Amino acid sequence: MSQDLTVASFFCGCGGSDLGILGDFDYLNQHYAKLPIEINYAVDFDKFAVQTYNANFLHKAICKDIRNVSIKDIPNFDILIGGFPCQSFSTVNPTKDTNDARANLYKELVRILTAKKPKFFICENVKGLMTLQKGEILKKVIRDFEAVGYHVVYKLLLASDYGIPQRRERVFIVGIRNDVPLQYQFPEPTHTQYPTQNKKLWNPLKSIVKELRIDEDKYYFSQKAVEGMKNAKNNMKRGLFQDLEGQCLTITSHLAKVSLNSRDPVLLVDADKEIYRRFTPKEASGIQSFPNSFVFPVSEIQAYKQIGNAIPPVLMWHVAKSLTDLIANDCALKKNTKQSKRKKGHNTNEAVALN
Repeated sequence: MSQDLTVASFFCGCGGSDLGILGDFDYLNQHYAKLPIEINYAVDFDKFAVQTYNANFLHKAICKDIRNVSIKDIPNFDILIGGFPCQSFSTVNPTKDTNDARANLYKELVRILTAKKPKFFICENVKGLMTLQKGEILKKVIRDFEAVGYHVVYKLLLASDYGIPQRRERVFIVGIRNDVPLQYQFPEPTHTQYPTQNKKLWNPLKSIVKELRIDEDKYYFSQKAVEGMKNAKNNMKRGLFQDLEGQCLTITSHLAKVSLNSRDPVLLVDADKEIYRRFTPKEASGIQSFPNSFVFPVSEIQAYKQIGNAIPPVLMWHVAKSLTDLIANDCALKKNTKQSKRKKGHNTNEAVALN
């Protein structure tokens, strides 16, 4: 590629997807190279998420509801990215309305694709998008993307398989405009649960959480909370403490208010004394694959929310790199073909001259 691809980011949040698609960051002693991409537009309706975003990127996001974004205000771009709101599709709450306003926000992406016609798009959502209503919701989303001129593929990816110590499963949806003769392939896992010759072992939770016992009292559950967990009904008793040698359960957006009776992961500091604590924001961001240099200049409540809602940067990097590699290889092939034709024509002209 002779120049960087341009990206427009919708529902950008604090910037997990955007950091991933740009690259040039370090995580768990590995460097994720810069990808041939620049972001020329980013938008989110959450002012606190935009505050965090703008503290971490040279280009700035704007705070606006996507439904109020005018097409004329969006510059041309090559790739659309968007982790459209997932609360309506989450399997954590099976009683939610899958037809509420949030569930239809992906149609705003369809609107933008229709008008701007970028060559590619990458979207992300929760596993529930694939399973709710026996998969009919996902089928409808894909049909809507296909109807505006895109070939669409999707796959459920596990964060652990890409070096992130978290059992986070997310569906990625990649679209290529119908007139672009390329076939996207999702990235192969780089890590595995069991030893193989070609893959590294999953990174354990202890690679992020170095110490169970920390000094800050505010992260510990009270004795009352522990007793509440012990006295709860059997179907509520959770206390889902995490094994530092293994993988963490999914980091959610409400860790600031996590309960020992919830399905959220916690840490057991001392089994004999029944001491539990929640993850710190720094630990949560690390489990989500944010580098240590990424800052959250907001309250802890907002930080937890942004971290849990984010697309893990490392996971996005792998998905995006597979796309940029595909584009680069195609460009190289076309260049070589063109050069070969020129060389063949030159040789033919020489032969004619000799005759």
